[in-house]
Amino acid sequence: MINTEVKPFQATAFHNGEFVEVNEASLKGQWSVFFFYPADFTFVCPTELGDLADHYEELKSRGVEVYSVSTDTHFTHKAWHDTSETIGKIRFPMIGDPTGAITRNFGVMIEEAGLAERGTFVIDPEGKIQIIEINAGGIGRDASELVRKIKAAQYVAAHPGEVCPAKWKEGEETLAPSLDLVGKI
Repeated sequence: MINTEVKPFQATAFHNGEFVEVNEASLKGQWSVFFFYPADFTFVCPTELGDLADHYEELKSRGVEVYSVSTDTHFTHKAWHDTSETIGKIRFPMIGDPTGAITRNFGVMIEEAGLAERGTFVIDPEGKIQIIEINAGGIGRDASELVRKIKAAQYVAAHPGEVCPAKWKEGEETLAPSLDLVGKI
């Protein structure tokens, strides 16, 4: 799926107190994160979404929009947002995918449960997937690591011919792959 375009979709999201339409064209021209999670009103999910909400302003400042996605409806997202202090912090669109079409497009549907895996997809401004991470249901994700990966993806996109080594942080040295480096790292 890396470097493939996001498949066409149409969905309704709860965003800043309103219901808004979102589709694949909404992603063009900016970096995006699709953050799939199993279900509203659960246990690990609110800890992940709260952590992501805490990093949202930093992501926005980097030109990144976040879309959380579950197979719940946009109405359920609104109810959860209105009743949970943690979820009430969210300022990014919460996409409802009750048919599971988007979840299947990204390959993270748990068919027997009708729920999404914990899948994270970073999409570049051309609508192509650059990063994929999928965790087992009991393992929560870390938004600070997601931010680090996005910084690396943005750096590589802006600097052709350079790559970011393991644990790379913004401002650190990168690598320029060449014959001279083979066997020397």
